[in-house]
Amino acid sequence: MNLIWVPLLPLLGCLVSLLLGRYPRSTMALGAAILPAIALGIVVSLAPEVMSGNNPVVTYDWVPALSLQISFMLDGLALMFTLLILGIGLLVILYARYYLSEADNAGRFYASLLLFMTAMLGVVLSANLIQLWFFWELTSVSSFMLISYWSHRSDARKGARMAMTITGAGGLALLAGLILIGEVVGSYDLRTVLASGSLIAEHSLYPVIVVLVLLGAFTKSAQFPFHSWLPQAMAAPTPVSSYLHSATMVKA
Repeated sequence: MNLIWVPLLPLLGCLVSLLLGRYPRSTMALGAAILPAIALGIVVSLAPEVMSGNNPVVTYDWVPALSLQISFMLDGLALMFTLLILGIGLLVILYARYYLSEADNAGRFYASLLLFMTAMLGVVLSANLIQLWFFWELTSVSSFMLISYWSHRSDARKGARMAMTITGAGGLALLAGLILIGEVVGSYDLRTVLASGSLIAEHSLYPVIVVLVLLGAFTKSAQFPFHSWLPQAMAAPTPVSSYLHSATMVKA
């Protein structure tokens, strides 16, 4: 099956979760889990091909004049992270069913969680640097929604704002670094970039590129001195912390 369905199915799950918002929690949890489970099945079916050394790729032209494409690739590293994102994500969906109270809006929670899952899948599957950055920033937006889920609490609002400010600023630095890489290499295709390591390292902009990319990575993974947002983000519901900050986003 086409690789595009792996990030697309959880995205469709966001809509399903919102539509099931008035149903019992078990129904909502089942509805939220079905499409990611199908996506996990697709990944498992593609695993033998990846393990044999063939990396499935799907590419659609977006803005050819700027070398921009919508492109997804499943290699060994992406396979490991995709299994992590979908497998643990399904467990978190199940856990949230019993964690959330009757007063909590489970439909909104699952929709935000699946949006984050989509963003993470986009990060690890993207074969285009600008597309990768788009999903990278979508993790910040969706985590803001999840951290501030209990918006009646001031610590949740504060934690969400701090996380969004720090990771968002780092994301802008990362974008600048990726644009410079694209200018040096002449392409935003990740495979071309990875094959041009010596070209980038010998360029006069190399130190600037390294600093900008590291700023994006350090802010997102809560490395010193950009670590202050992570403790504040623990105001989120426990399923959020277990998925975003322990299992997936900080490792991205």
